[in-house]
Amino acid sequence: MIRISREDFDLCRMIREAKTGKTGGFVSFLGTVRDDGIESMDLEVYLEVAEQELAAISDEAFARFDILSVDIVHRVGRLKVGDQIVGIVVGASHRRAAFEACEYIIDRIKESVPIWKQEHTPSGSRWVPGEH
Repeated sequence: MIRISREDFDLCRMIREAKTGKTGGFVSFLGTVRDDGIESMDLEVYLEVAEQELAAISDEAFARFDILSVDIVHRVGRLKVGDQIVGIVVGASHRRAAFEACEYIIDRIKESVPIWKQEHTPSGSRWVPGEH
């Protein structure tokens, strides 16, 4: 499942739904809004391109690692400190492939998915340069 959403998500539910008899383990990543002196942030997306890029990253992970499942949810809209931003769940027969694939996926998301971040502080707002 690949999804961009304004709604929050349940990482435990993502894991439960990905379970199969062949999966030996899951590695998950949960990105949250960090308190760097901000009150909130807006995440804006080029939706069609972002969905295509997330699907391509998932395909790359399947091609590079011996994994069984990939689920990614990335939120957009106004988020406050502590809110969930991105959830990734990778299932594999063995842990090494799941760990490596999960790290690969979050690194690739930061590099290439067109989602932009504007942080709001008590003294104003600023766009945060991304890696793409």
